[in-house]
Amino acid sequence: MAKTAQGSSASAPESSLATDAHATDPALLRDHSQLKSYKTSRFEYPEIRVFFRQHVKADQLPKKPAPLPLLVCVPGLGGSVAQFHPLLRSLVDLAPCLAIDWPGGGRSRFAPTQWEAYTSAALMELLEVVIEDHRDKEHGQGVVLIAHSMGTILSAGLANPKLPHKTSLAKHVVGLVAICPVSGPMEESKAKLVKRLFWIPGWVFNLWRMWDGRGGPNSASVARFVGEGAPAELKLMQHRYNRQSLTPVWRRMAYGALPARFEDGKPVGGIPGPEAWAGLNIPVFLIGGEKDNVTPPKEVDKIVKAFHSLDDSMAHDEAQIPIVSELDSPASVNGSTQLDADANDNINGLSAEDAEDSDANGPSTPVEYPPDLPPQSQHPLRAVRSIILTGAAANHTLLYSPRTVRALAGLVSDFLTDHITQRLSLAWQLQHLSREGKWDVKNLLKWQGVKPVSEPIGPSNNPVFRVTKTLREADDVHCPAVFADNWGHAIKDVIDISKDQPVYDPRGLERRGIHYHKFPTVSKIPPEAETVDQFIKLVDSIREAQRERAAAEGWSGPEQCVVGVHCHYGYNRSGYFVVCYLVEKCGFALADAIEAFKTARPNGIRHSHFLDKLYMRYDLEERPVEN
Repeated sequence: MAKTAQGSSASAPESSLATDAHATDPALLRDHSQLKSYKTSRFEYPEIRVFFRQHVKADQLPKKPAPLPLLVCVPGLGGSVAQFHPLLRSLVDLAPCLAIDWPGGGRSRFAPTQWEAYTSAALMELLEVVIEDHRDKEHGQGVVLIAHSMGTILSAGLANPKLPHKTSLAKHVVGLVAICPVSGPMEESKAKLVKRLFWIPGWVFNLWRMWDGRGGPNSASVARFVGEGAPAELKLMQHRYNRQSLTPVWRRMAYGALPARFEDGKPVGGIPGPEAWAGLNIPVFLIGGEKDNVTPPKEVDKIVKAFHSLDDSMAHDEAQIPIVSELDSPASVNGSTQLDADANDNINGLSAEDAEDSDANGPSTPVEYPPDLPPQSQHPLRAVRSIILTGAAANHTLLYSPRTVRALAGLVSDFLTDHITQRLSLAWQLQHLSREGKWDVKNLLKWQGVKPVSEPIGPSNNPVFRVTKTLREADDVHCPAVFADNWGHAIKDVIDISKDQPVYDPRGLERRGIHYHKFPTVSKIPPEAETVDQFIKLVDSIREAQRERAAAEGWSGPEQCVVGVHCHYGYNRSGYFVVCYLVEKCGFALADAIEAFKTARPNGIRHSHFLDKLYMRYDLEERPVEN
């Protein structure tokens, strides 16, 4: 069992050159992480960083035949929970999420130090124990493993009930998403050669890493992962991850992944082999990158071949084939797709929903699911789907690259809905809870009386914003689908500054080319100076990206494309941020900026303390005296 330890940290901007994992933790990870101690059959691991966030409406969603599956993120060699942050921002709205830093990685303490504690078998057992500590065993909760790099083969071994395990977890794994997957151990000759390299003392290896890392974000060690033409933001991120990967930890995990020996040419020990993939009886989604130099796309082909190697034997032994009715699970689909990931977070030539054949059931379609409860099978049909993203951005950073993470999140979301359970659709959850009166806007009548979208705000020849009220999934007028149809030509990005999870599915915007950005703030309190600065930087980055998107996608009238901003009703917080931007970036005088917002959004900023704070921020002497 687990013992809770203190696990707080200070925050720092993502662009910081700091390499301390505590200091660079994003707010989502920082607010939902603990340092915990776990004991396996052989080792005790003190201070393992565990990220866990329960679904915000878990208590109101149905638990029969089981709760929503627990989504578990599994890092690779030298990886960390932080690498999953861009994906987790989407996943936490769908289901409960769990992730850990391996011992000595990320924020976890490097202990114990014995090499045996870092073998693949030892790490798999640790992961089993952590998952079982968080899985709702009482209600039979299933688990979906979402893994990256070496974490994918460890997850395959964890999910295969035919391999030895210390717990019964394998029986409850209902799906596996493998990003940049590993098919199995390297061949004997290469493995023996690599093993000899571990005779080199650790301090020598560390010197080589320092030499390889010369140039920091522009070093060869970073380029190996991010490829050519990578944006500065990604280079900086990869540099930080490389620095956070400690040499003694990397050496132990890498050595522990190698076979202990070979018997008749077959590996013994180390990471599981292709048979781990072949023996899986669950839906599997393989996502590779054409330019991945670490785990090349041929690994996907090997896994698909291994997965299908069991088909013939299963065909001759019907007793091994699970009997699953059409109502118990989505149809089994085995397929491979090749998609192109471009520099603007899109998949060229084929949208994510087209790739998954699911546009008809998009998250904003009012008739996506029948009003009754969609089925949730505890044993989804065995299936394999593979996708190779192409283009310069399709490399080992698929998981966290700004250029690919939107497409990746969409593909993963569609797979979870199509192959695991339709209840993992945020659109269905919102519609279900809205019908039950358990999740909706705070005051529906007041919300319905507010104009959905403001007039353009900013310089007359180059407006910057349109402020909106929050969208509502169950609404016929202001839901993502209708909003995109009416405003998608002008509003290309939406910034959601509400603190809570929105009452609409952001994928409904993303599918239709409108990028969604979550920037949570507290209601009724004027934002602090640091928060305003971060908002301004976000808007600047969005506007720059819009210029690139306009050229790449051939927008008509790109100069009239604006950024949508909403809180709940679109008055006080939204108005405060918009006014600050007009003053600091567009040259407006404070009084003119306040009036411009009020003209575009009649009644303007309603709370006087927001106006007071604006005058204190910019010009105390200009504040008019009210009679």
